Amino acid sequence: MGSVGDLPIYLDYQATTPLDPRVLDAMAPYWRETFGNPHSRGHRFGWDARQAVETARSQVADLLGADDDETVFVSGATESCNLALRGVTATEKRRHIITLATEHPAVLETVRWLGKRGFDIDVLPVTPTGLLDLSVLESALGSRTLLVSVMLANNEIGVVQPLAEIGRLCRAVGAVLHTDATQAVGRMKVNVDELGVDLASLSGHKAYGPNGVGALYIRNRPGVRLDPILTGGAQERGLRPGTVATPLAVGLGCACDIAKDEWPSDAERLRRLTARLRSDLSDAIPNLQMFGHSEHRLPGSLNVGVPGVPADRLVNAVAADVAVSTGSACSTGSPEPSRVLLALGVGFERAATGVRISLGRFTTQDHVDAASTVLRHAWRTLAA
Repeated sequence: MGSVGDLPIYLDYQATTPLDPRVLDAMAPYWRETFGNPHSRGHRFGWDARQAVETARSQVADLLGADDDETVFVSGATESCNLALRGVTATEKRRHIITLATEHPAVLETVRWLGKRGFDIDVLPVTPTGLLDLSVLESALGSRTLLVSVMLANNEIGVVQPLAEIGRLCRAVGAVLHTDATQAVGRMKVNVDELGVDLASLSGHKAYGPNGVGALYIRNRPGVRLDPILTGGAQERGLRPGTVATPLAVGLGCACDIAKDEWPSDAERLRRLTARLRSDLSDAIPNLQMFGHSEHRLPGSLNVGVPGVPADRLVNAVAADVAVSTGSACSTGSPEPSRVLLALGVGFERAATGVRISLGRFTTQDHVDAASTVLRHAWRTLAA
């Protein structure tokens, strides 16, 4: 994970997080001794695996402030978003869906897919800070609105949306509210009742858990009806056929259990480190621009425009020493500037300078100081 004198330094936590060693320890027995199928009900091997899965389910639900029977295990946030959006639209008579221009492709592409199948789609703009204007949402909502999908914390600029207020507007017209909470879980408080959400998606590898596992929260009271998008079995309340991967579920549960206790102290430390890094870069790089709201944002998230230097050149220049990115890992390889920055109204050339820097649980002050030195030196070299 990098330290001074031990490069590279990892500052791309919004792409993925390192597996917490405590999570690895919790998972280890379920690769070896407790290897039974959790859906096998006729012997001890299955019973033990099932108990582990249900304990993990309880840990995920507890972090979200949900009941145990309101969480379903899936392969990750992309599947979770697809199950939420496609599942809720399968049999409903309402035909209007609302989302934001800054959403993750897992939501935007699924919504576009639904649009081709007869749903009316509104992709709402955001303000230059990245926040949704609530009056714009209120004007778009109506009696035909079935579903609203708004990401809690943006995966590129870290902006945190006013989800509780959005939830109140949705309830007023009877619309279902889904949130992609992938970036937020483990980094800030995520309580589904306080936020007023009906469906919430998350992924293990963004919360110091394993790759290949995620969850979908589905509100029971009042109940949200979903149809499965896969067929082949009755596992996970009939919504997600296939054998639950016990070690991965255990890992996600352990990661959520750790986050419940540690996110407040992690968040405060990351705010300090991020402010330090931003100050160092601003002092050395004239006209450095931070993208997204300065206060309503995820701890540890920084997206800056480095004047005069395209982001891809800067990222490549420091790649051997510091891991940062030009935006969403799902968009890697795209020659275009970040569509999220363009959605903020940032000009094409300025958007092309945006660098995403994200800190996390294992980032130290030494990491921040060393990374700052590397980034400032690279900027001076490239700008010259």
